[in-house]
Amino acid sequence: MRSAWVVYAVLIVLALVAPFIGLYPVFGMKLMCFAMFACAFNLLLGYTKMLSFGHAAYFGFSGYVTGWLMTVHGWGAVEGLLAGVVTSALLGLVIGAIAVRRQGIYFAMITLALAQLVFFVCLQASFTGGENGLQSIPRGSLMGLVPLANDLTMYYFVLVVFIGVYLLIRRVIDSPFGQVLKAIRANEPRAISIGYKVDRYKLQAFVISASIAGLAGSVKALVLGFVTLSDVSQGTSGEVILMTLLGGSGTFLGPVIGAGVVVTLQEYLSDLVGAWVSVIIGAIFVVCVMIFRRGFVGEIQRLFVRP
Repeated sequence: MRSAWVVYAVLIVLALVAPFIGLYPVFGMKLMCFAMFACAFNLLLGYTKMLSFGHAAYFGFSGYVTGWLMTVHGWGAVEGLLAGVVTSALLGLVIGAIAVRRQGIYFAMITLALAQLVFFVCLQASFTGGENGLQSIPRGSLMGLVPLANDLTMYYFVLVVFIGVYLLIRRVIDSPFGQVLKAIRANEPRAISIGYKVDRYKLQAFVISASIAGLAGSVKALVLGFVTLSDVSQGTSGEVILMTLLGGSGTFLGPVIGAGVVVTLQEYLSDLVGAWVSVIIGAIFVVCVMIFRRGFVGEIQRLFVRP
């Protein structure tokens, strides 16, 4: 346990000094946004054993809502982010209420189908900008006091949000509620026989996951200043699955590491190999599945963390 906190302390120090030792702040913010997205997805896959094929619906749609409110109606950053989170929570409640009644491939296909419906809405709705997306989204300010236009200021704001999300997820998993989720993952029929209302717990986990994914999408919209259809596409849903499995589902740091690997490869290899970056990432995924079946962090825990 002590070694884990040492690792966290080192990572926090590195994150604090990263902009001063060569890390491009916008890249760092993008990485943290996808890390939050992967952590949200891991709450479902890693701790409840629910494989959602449509998590980009919450990530992208909340970004559209935040961007539209800030661009057209002049909302502030905090209000825009909260609106995105509430929207994704409501969307997760509707989709989750339909999907959690099924298991396995049926659950996955329902989430995929409903996410494609959200994609179609984003394509056709006037407030999303259609194929052009939303452009020139302002970053605004914090309560009208701290402007976020500066990359360094925005970086530390995103870092605070990321740390808050990470601590929240740890608290959820370590709580009695999280222990029930683990029981559902291990043996759902047994959890039902004990008397737990499994569907209710799964729906609550689904809504929490959708809300955090929406927060990640809203923050990304502020960081980059635009939202496009790719944010709500099936490809983005596939990427977050890849991030979670690469890092190690069912671990706290796994999704963060997986997001870092995928985003870094996309950022630095795209200029060198172009469209082949997807092939390279796919090859890495195949190798990791064959060699690191528990993901990077999962294998490290298996080797060095003794019960």
